[in-house]
Amino acid sequence: MSLREPPPASLGCWGLLLLLLAPLACQACPAPCECSEPARTVKCVLKELSAVPAEIPRYTRNLFITSNQIARISSQDFQGLPNLVTLSLANNRISAVESQAFSALPSLRYLDLSNNRLATIHPDAFNSRNNSIRELNLSRSFYNSSAIQPVAAAIVQGGFRSLSKLELTNNEIVYLPLGMFSSLRSLRHLDLRNNSLVDIKNSTFAGLDLEHLDLTVNALKTLRIEALAELGRQLRLRLFLRDNPFVCNCDIEDLVSWLNQSQQVADVEKLACVFPRHLQNTSLMDLAGAELGCHSSQHSKNTLQTSYVFLGVVLGIIGVVFLFVLYLNRRGIKTWVNSTRDACRNFMEEYRYRYEIDSDPRVTQVSTLDI
Repeated sequence: MSLREPPPASLGCWGLLLLLLAPLACQACPAPCECSEPARTVKCVLKELSAVPAEIPRYTRNLFITSNQIARISSQDFQGLPNLVTLSLANNRISAVESQAFSALPSLRYLDLSNNRLATIHPDAFNSRNNSIRELNLSRSFYNSSAIQPVAAAIVQGGFRSLSKLELTNNEIVYLPLGMFSSLRSLRHLDLRNNSLVDIKNSTFAGLDLEHLDLTVNALKTLRIEALAELGRQLRLRLFLRDNPFVCNCDIEDLVSWLNQSQQVADVEKLACVFPRHLQNTSLMDLAGAELGCHSSQHSKNTLQTSYVFLGVVLGIIGVVFLFVLYLNRRGIKTWVNSTRDACRNFMEEYRYRYEIDSDPRVTQVSTLDI
């Protein structure tokens, strides 16, 4: 009994199926990483990698390339990963991110670049037309505080329309470039802890609808009324301000007044004066205008200004009276001036005559002979 050969059509179907499954069978795990296809996860942790591994499986949804020696991210590093949702590049030595580095990741939601050495990031590192990132972690990622400029440019031009959480802690940031957050309409959580911020402009958070803003452990001495008004418009905001070196002088009155009226500051009971020394550790909520001496100082200032004005008026009147007296006695003054001039002239001519006589030897000799 001979075996029955399968019909040609059946062979064709099996061949097509094998062709479709072949790419999946070839999705090998790049050495020395660890891959889990059921979990759609690839981990390259503590592998001393100097570059992003090539041929990362296409099925990958979660990619962790952390604690390595990677210094640069190029536009070719993450090609062919349309399903990637989570990407962690934390604890590397990344100093530069090139143009289009993350533009081929349409499904990316969470990006972690913390604990790196970012000095430059290209403004076009992200795809402004297809950016779906919701959470971006840049904590302790700057080489120095000047890295805020290229990072701000990348955020402004990166099309972060879906970004809801941004972490920028521990970066020694001194100031925030104007308009840095202006395009982040979905931003709800902004963490700026442990920086060196000295001032918040009124336009820094303009147009946002934040729910969580952490400004703790910075270098803020006060917050100006314009910035406070902008924060007050964000009704769902919970603001954190502790461990700032607040200087309790007249400049802090607006902040103290705002704190007593607003319910937005979550750690208001922990806010205290650092300077001057006699108010050190005094709660901002306990400050009063009398303690700051602002009103008495203003009264003294106004009194001093009034005194100066009065003195000026008196001196002006005296000057006018003096000029008027001179005008009334102009003829007598003219006569006196002429008389004084003539007297001075006669005196000088007499002095000159005596000097010429005393200095002429002939006159001296004649005088001796006569004797």
